[in-house]
Amino acid sequence: MTAMAGLKPKHFLWRMEGSVALVQLDRPDRKNPLTFDSYAELRDMFRALPYADDVDAVVFLPNGGNFCSGGDVHDIIGSLVGKDMKGLLAFTRMTGDLVKAMLNCQKPIVAAVDGVAVGAGAIIAMASDIRLATPEAKTAFLFTRVGLAGCDMGACAILPRIIGHGRSAELLYTGRSMSGEEGERWGFYNRLVEAGQLEAEALALAARIASGPTFAHGITKTQLNQEWSMGLEQAIEAEAQAQAICMQTRDFERAYRAFVEKKTPVFEGD
Repeated sequence: MTAMAGLKPKHFLWRMEGSVALVQLDRPDRKNPLTFDSYAELRDMFRALPYADDVDAVVFLPNGGNFCSGGDVHDIIGSLVGKDMKGLLAFTRMTGDLVKAMLNCQKPIVAAVDGVAVGAGAIIAMASDIRLATPEAKTAFLFTRVGLAGCDMGACAILPRIIGHGRSAELLYTGRSMSGEEGERWGFYNRLVEAGQLEAEALALAARIASGPTFAHGITKTQLNQEWSMGLEQAIEAEAQAQAICMQTRDFERAYRAFVEKKTPVFEGD
């Protein structure tokens, strides 16, 4: 296992609050667009998280009133116009690898969305486990507005599982913005929070999760993702095996002893 508290990324902000990692893109003057470098560095950070024993949850925060404006028009889109198929596929696979890394990082991710969350920014929110937003949040999967398909970075697989096929189809075909109120009503956002309270609410939620049985949380995240492609009987068997593994942890024993002693369990993640 490794420690990530001292991580010093070049292309995004990183800090720790206890065992909760807080991540922010750091180009607020341009509503925090992604670049080739920030895509790759975020991917590598999430790939490292399964081996981090000092991180139990992640909060992805806005910066300067906006979450993320997607891929940088000049640094990414302008560059892609001149690439051949091999270069284009290398890029689209890299962006998809960021989503895979988020899904497989074994840590719960809370996205706290304010202002603009469009394109890849909407995807980052979508790939998180829990999403909070302000009433002013504007979320758009706007790929068709730049001449691309809506099936980017797993959108056609993940988004319908969150908000349903018809609503996903509307957003992915039109590229229109989904308001914060719509996002909450449709189930994309768990709840709306005023901008001044967004970071505190997201951190409190992540800290609450991090205070639980973190090994078991990693199992839950794995099952939530892997059971998408399982039949019901296969899923029930997978959960039986997963739960049996969790029953071997000391956290399971701690919970039992706390119950017997009429105390609140203190979980340690082992």
